[in-house]
Amino acid sequence: QVQLVESGGGLVQAGGSLRLSCAASGGIFSRYAMGWFRQAPGKERDFVASIWSGGNTYYADSVRGRFTISRDNAKNTMDLQMNSLKPEDTAVYYCAVRTESWSTKFAEAYDYWGQGTQVTISS
Repeated sequence: QVQLVESGGGLVQAGGSLRLSCAASGGIFSRYAMGWFRQAPGKERDFVASIWSGGNTYYADSVRGRFTISRDNAKNTMDLQMNSLKPEDTAVYYCAVRTESWSTKFAEAYDYWGQGTQVTISS
């Protein structure tokens, strides 16, 4: 059974950094695309970043240049380094896996989800 577990969320001041991690188990994740999404209170779940099985990366315009997505296929992990954080980055961040090699920004295309980790940025 596929399981995704996020970690690394917390409370930081604007301008600070956080590193989120997603640990995957129950599958051969090196074959699959993975992504990060976030959901703020009262809003829809939004795409943040994704990474293909081969390493191609894509970012939402709102985070490009500040966030970096990476993966370690040997460890079945995916990270999101978040720098220059802003209050509008406050949300629950979710890790997701798509059972295709290429990623997409559409949440409905992902097959497995973690439980989420809270990120709060104070002004």
